[in-house]
Amino acid sequence: MSDRPLLIVILAAGKGTRMKSAQPKVLHAVAGRSMLGHVLALSADLGAEGIAVVVGPDMEDVGAEVRAWAPDAKICEQRQQRGTADAVLAARETIAAHSGDVLVLYADTPLTRRASLEAMRRQLDKGAGVCVLGFVAADPTGYGRLLTDSDGALLAIREHKDASQEELGVRLCNSGVIGFRVGDLAGLLERIGNENAKGEFYLTDAVEIARGDGLSTSVVTCEEDEVLGVNSRDQLAAAEAIWQQRARAEAMAEGVTMVAPETVWLAYDTAFGRDVVVEPNVFFGPGVTIEDDVHIRANCYLEGIDGKSRAGLRIAAGAKVGPFARLRPGTAIGRDVHIGNFVEVKNATMEDGSKANHLSYVGDARVGAGANIGAGTIFCNYDGFNKNLCDVGAGVFIGSNSALVAPVKIGEGAYVAAGSTITRDVAPDSLAIARAAQTEKPQWAAHYRIKMAAQKKR
Repeated sequence: MSDRPLLIVILAAGKGTRMKSAQPKVLHAVAGRSMLGHVLALSADLGAEGIAVVVGPDMEDVGAEVRAWAPDAKICEQRQQRGTADAVLAARETIAAHSGDVLVLYADTPLTRRASLEAMRRQLDKGAGVCVLGFVAADPTGYGRLLTDSDGALLAIREHKDASQEELGVRLCNSGVIGFRVGDLAGLLERIGNENAKGEFYLTDAVEIARGDGLSTSVVTCEEDEVLGVNSRDQLAAAEAIWQQRARAEAMAEGVTMVAPETVWLAYDTAFGRDVVVEPNVFFGPGVTIEDDVHIRANCYLEGIDGKSRAGLRIAAGAKVGPFARLRPGTAIGRDVHIGNFVEVKNATMEDGSKANHLSYVGDARVGAGANIGAGTIFCNYDGFNKNLCDVGAGVFIGSNSALVAPVKIGEGAYVAAGSTITRDVAPDSLAIARAAQTEKPQWAAHYRIKMAAQKKR
């Protein structure tokens, strides 16, 4: 890894009209994080000394996303869409104040790997003034071509519309990602003209200008999927599929068993311990941490972050979840806890060894160690205005089809009879029964059937 200071310029000015969306293109998500967020995270992972993000006019929401992921990044505005060189020059002041390497990345390219960018910096360390990230395209149509000499040195980048017939036969293509070690990068870019088919200022023309200045230029290649640019919904889906495939493979390499990996969906920050088993059709939203020896059965939905809460979700070692369970933000599942079928847990702590095995809702609660929540139990946590807490002590037994109306406290070791609606605190080791007394009318059903049968004959 180079020890030179690094500035990363991220181009995020495009509106993305092909997305058919009111939301800027770069804010569309892959694995629960915006594409821009992925590129900002990669920049931080590279140890960038500075980050500058170039946005278009009236893109306040993009600026807000930048501040969420990289509060110290500079936000620069490209007032008119006049090409990639002009976009980089929108960060002119930041570039001029920087002494070191500059990498230009794209906010709609969320799959680039750190290793590829580190390889580019090694080329700069070896003496290249400009290094371009390229790839061999299965179908090069539409891509700029990387023109090299017999020694592999980069001579020029030719945009598809400006390429000769011979140049169109080249399959080594430009990703758009470029690294610079140039004393006056802004000055170099200002010499780029717009004499091309689009009348734009191409960043790619910097290669020929650099060579004219006597600088060495080189190419680093990567896999084509690393530099997939997202401009449409189908490309967004393709990027998601590639990201998921990578993440599943990494998880399994680190000791996670996935019974049907192609049916498991992970988030950008899903964290697994070892010897975790994940059955088919499980969705992990952002903010989920799974410790060792956890078993997630089929058809579960787990999320630690949603539109309202970033409280997280943690499942401790040895727990069993599902099938058909939903765990939501703010939930902490203790060691050896059992969460069964059609159970939802939200903003609740299930302490070690507790169980909720069937058809229950546990919301805004603490469930003590070893407690058992019977089938059909509802924690009535919302009064129409506020969320309130239910506190269930250790060793409590809640009978089936009970309702706990918060705020309420069930003391340690207490029992709640099946079918009870609990509205007041229950003392430790007590039995609480809160239901109407059962009455019975002998032969009522037989008389009722005779009566109704007679009416039906009329």
